Amino acid sequence: MRNIFLFLFLTFSCGLVCAQDIGARRLLDDTDAGIGAARMNLYLDLLKEKNVAVVTNHTGMIGDVHLVDTLISLNINIKKIFSPEHGFRGTADEGAVINDDVDAKTGLKLVSLYGNNKKPTAEQLSDVDIVLFDLQDVGTRFYTYISTLTYVMEAAAENDVPVIVLDRPNPNGFYVDGPVLEEENASFVGLHCVPVVYGLTIGEYAEMVNGEGWMKNGVRCDLTVVPMSSYDRNAIYRLSSAPSPNLRDWQAVYLYPSLCFFEGTCVSVGRGTDRPFTRFGHPLLNGDFVFTPTTSKGHAKPLLADKTCRGENLVGFAEDFGQNKAHIHLEWLIDSYNQLKDTIPFFNKFFVKLAGTKELQQQIEQGLSEDEIRASWQPKINIYLRIREKYLIY
Repeated sequence: MRNIFLFLFLTFSCGLVCAQDIGARRLLDDTDAGIGAARMNLYLDLLKEKNVAVVTNHTGMIGDVHLVDTLISLNINIKKIFSPEHGFRGTADEGAVINDDVDAKTGLKLVSLYGNNKKPTAEQLSDVDIVLFDLQDVGTRFYTYISTLTYVMEAAAENDVPVIVLDRPNPNGFYVDGPVLEEENASFVGLHCVPVVYGLTIGEYAEMVNGEGWMKNGVRCDLTVVPMSSYDRNAIYRLSSAPSPNLRDWQAVYLYPSLCFFEGTCVSVGRGTDRPFTRFGHPLLNGDFVFTPTTSKGHAKPLLADKTCRGENLVGFAEDFGQNKAHIHLEWLIDSYNQLKDTIPFFNKFFVKLAGTKELQQQIEQGLSEDEIRASWQPKINIYLRIREKYLIY
């Protein structure tokens, strides 16, 4: 009996693992997914005669028209806009402090949810009947829009304000991979004990956070998710709007889960160049590809500014997505460490926050292979996959 149980357990675990090996086979436009925002028949009646706060930025588009402009044209009473990292128009540098403002086009009050005020206050919600959330996520734990989502839901729950999430495609939703965050390493670049690539749309993620009681004091909000009509989880999505200034194209979004680890090292990911997050390099690395980061609008003081870096251009790798394994690629990080470890300090303190655990840095320093490191993630990933299964909409 024990052997039968073990066989069933291993078979189930293998099924969870093997599912990740199915690569994306199609490149689609986000409009192909039938985004939630465009399905107004499912949520417009919930907004009528209500004071509405909208959490959005430049990605909140319905075709060529912004969601906010569309709602105003339909006489929906929008009281204010809450804006995340990068601001309402999406032009601020990563990490730049965003201040409250007024939108020049609509005259609406803009309330920043980045900087000192990451969570709406009771006062900011006092004149609001309902919160409408529409942000384009990229499917990685360290991308801060899901942290903004959590804090908005938490504040709404504490103040008895319903939340509607308009779902959008996850461009990296076709796999689950990476170290699972350890609670002691929680921060705004990772609030929950999930893998780096978690394989949920932002609507599904909202359902998970709510359903699992992951908000402060276990509160749950009155949550409605407006689903997409034709989302394909096994596809890569080309986004209509760049989700942030340094993720300018689908190749960068595809490579982001693997390359963002370099943000916790001395290696540049091409900030300050024309195609950030499609390349990496350092003056002391080997490589045929050469680039020089420079300071410019949207690139204030990029790492290794004005220094000639050598490394790799990964655009071609991204475009071969159908041939690539559907997982985080650690080979570039490990190889760069091995080249630089005896010359300069490689990791900085931000690396642990990005990884969500100290173990990944230790494993690389100890010389473990990529396969050995990935195998160490799997037990916790399998636990997470069982939680995730409960919240899949598509």
